[in-house]
Amino acid sequence: MEINKKIEDYINNNDVCLFMKGTPDSPQCGFSMAVSNVLKHLNVNFKGINVLEDENLRQGIKDFSDWPTIPQLYVKKEFIGGCDIIKEMFEKGELKKLFEEKKII
Repeated sequence: MEINKKIEDYINNNDVCLFMKGTPDSPQCGFSMAVSNVLKHLNVNFKGINVLEDENLRQGIKDFSDWPTIPQLYVKKEFIGGCDIIKEMFEKGELKKLFEEKKII
C-alpha cells in the first residue's frame, strides 16, 4: 500500500511526528491545536503533517495506527496517542520525561 509507505517515511524520518488537522502554525481543530501547543511549550521540534490535504492520508493514518481519531503523535517511531492521552501525560509530567528519555529535549 502506497499510503502506508508514505506514513512510514514520515515516522521514520522525523523523531517527533504529529499527524494533525492543519499545520502547527495554523491548526484546523482544537485537538490538533492543543497537542501542537503542548509540543511547542516543551520546546520540541516536530514535524506536523496536515491530514486535511490528503484524504488517503487522513484515513490511512487511522488504519495504520488502529486509532480512530486525529491528532496522532509518534515519537521515535512509537505511537504515543491522541489529544486526551497527550494532555494527560503532559499534566502528569510524563510527556516531558518521555522526551528526555528519548533524548529529544
